[in-house]
Amino acid sequence: MTWGGAPGSGREPGEPFSSATPPPATIAPPRRSPAGNLAAVAVGFVVIACFAVAVVAYFLLVLPPQVLVIGLLLAVVPLCIVLFGIWLVDRWEPEPRLVLVFAFFWGAGVSIGAALLFDFAVQTVQSVFGGGKSELSDILGAVVQAPIVEEGAKGFGVLLVLWIFRKHFDGPVDGVVYAATVAAGFAFVENIQYFSVQVVDQAYGGASLAGVFLVRAVMAPFGHIIYTACTGFALGLAARRTGPFGAIGYFFVGLIPAMLLHALWNGALVVVGDRFFSYYVLVQVPIFAACVVGVFVLRWLERRVTRVRLAEYARAGWFDDDEVRMLSQGSSRQRALRWARRNGLGPVMRAFISDSTRLASTRQKIVSSRHSEAARAAATRDESELLAQVAANRALLRQPPPFPLV
Repeated sequence: MTWGGAPGSGREPGEPFSSATPPPATIAPPRRSPAGNLAAVAVGFVVIACFAVAVVAYFLLVLPPQVLVIGLLLAVVPLCIVLFGIWLVDRWEPEPRLVLVFAFFWGAGVSIGAALLFDFAVQTVQSVFGGGKSELSDILGAVVQAPIVEEGAKGFGVLLVLWIFRKHFDGPVDGVVYAATVAAGFAFVENIQYFSVQVVDQAYGGASLAGVFLVRAVMAPFGHIIYTACTGFALGLAARRTGPFGAIGYFFVGLIPAMLLHALWNGALVVVGDRFFSYYVLVQVPIFAACVVGVFVLRWLERRVTRVRLAEYARAGWFDDDEVRMLSQGSSRQRALRWARRNGLGPVMRAFISDSTRLASTRQKIVSSRHSEAARAAATRDESELLAQVAANRALLRQPPPFPLV
């Protein structure tokens, strides 16, 4: 990898792609804020806070605090497993922490709150019309109500991420990451509820807490993640192909498999009975394996997009071949980061790698947005900003490292 001399073919940098010109060599442009529309972000967090307070108040009203602490500690186990899986998927092009925090708390606050409110409304209607709890109502609640309401609430959170943080929603992998993060928040709070209720139930001679923990924390920690990832994948395609309003259609298409997979799991818990473990091995394990393979394929395609699109910029003079090879290979990235840290340039190198990877994804948006001029125009503006940032950070990386003081 080289850092000296003029890059590429000698053509005017960015000529085919953007009218942006590289900024002065020693001054990097301001980092783009992940906040997107600040007013929308602020409103979103206010809504999340209101729902979160209501959910906490509800839990404290119906369950003893000491029981909730036990449920919380147990729920941390599957949460850690899920967050580690999300981190593995997100390593190539890490998403901004602010966006991930928004997604997680949307799932933990708004999605949970919406599900609880809808369930309360259904129970109220049943009591008004004289229809109390029954086996049929429980089955309908698990197989019909829960998949529709929960996936709708979680999926809408992913749609909001696409609308508010458009610059950081580049394709299917991003969609899966954001959807998994929303689902992780939802599953975390839901597990607190399940484990806490089971602690009380066990104390009064009910089923063992260990069985519920085995199913929810060990056998199916990725259940909600898989369901909502279907919606996230669809919205990831929308991020590349259409604008904000066009994404609504993709949202509803993605909800269909999300709801069906959710209903399949909930329905099996009701129907299969003693044959649950056979069903789990024959049906749920293959579904999980297929999802893992799908994620690996998406990550491979993401790396391919990085290589192919940056090669286009290299032909226009924005990168040299060594830079493209470094940015397209994980091992080469790590070597470059080690070199940068030794020379006090770690943050600059991380920014260079991040912006270059996002630049490739943005170029893919421009190429893919054949049916949406608005989406293409927005991606072109993003491209211009990223090209300027890449050029500025490259200039900083090519400066001689400071002489160490003794």
